[in-house]
Amino acid sequence: MTPEALERERQHHDELYSGFAQSHFARPAVVAFREYFNRHLLSVTGLKKDARVLSLGCGIGDAERLLAQSVREVVGIDLSVPGIAQARADALRLGVKNVRFEQGLWQEIPAGEGPFDMVLATFFVHHMSTEERELLPSKLRSWLKPGGVFYALDPNRYRLLGVIGRLLIPEKMKQFQTEDEAPVSARELRELFERHGFSAETHTFDYLSVPLAGLFPDSRAIYWTARMADVLLTRIPLLRATGSSVELIARPKP
Repeated sequence: MTPEALERERQHHDELYSGFAQSHFARPAVVAFREYFNRHLLSVTGLKKDARVLSLGCGIGDAERLLAQSVREVVGIDLSVPGIAQARADALRLGVKNVRFEQGLWQEIPAGEGPFDMVLATFFVHHMSTEERELLPSKLRSWLKPGGVFYALDPNRYRLLGVIGRLLIPEKMKQFQTEDEAPVSARELRELFERHGFSAETHTFDYLSVPLAGLFPDSRAIYWTARMADVLLTRIPLLRATGSSVELIARPKP
């Protein structure tokens, strides 16, 4: 990522984490998504109670505090000063002692911070440049324990609802997007990790539920109705390719 692009990312997220995120992420549908995602993450990765987790792009740390209830320790990193300040303040206020938040660039995390049982990247990889994505697997090898797992969740490059959203509600979409981000291709992401010696699998995570949580954040009922519909929609091959979010589960081979 060029210095100019990095500065645009920093400014966008500093603004996002200076009031909007604190309010938006606390709303019922977004909380429902976080709760579902946390259970899903524990299930598909097989994390144990004694696990250590590194979270890339942790923002204000709401997902990390929830995950901390089920593991030994979570370390979150983010480039945003306001985001990390909020994450630290909330952890202190709520008495969550097994989380630690650090401000900085993910590329600069020393290997000595590990080893970790899991590295988590929730809506983060799509903010990386092509060169950064090529660097990521080697960094993961330096952070992960043998048998550790990398989990990523990102917007699908081919998501149908993204096209509809940009046509119908462009200003709303801009609240959550930056000009430099690049939604992922499941095939390209899987092939990247396989090329670097990982076993990798990708799945369509959702079709409706994540977008609708953003559009109707005050309705848990809408979120859960959409989540139940996703169980069916993500199983239909013709629809699966145009789902909203892609998840990657990758493990370094010995």
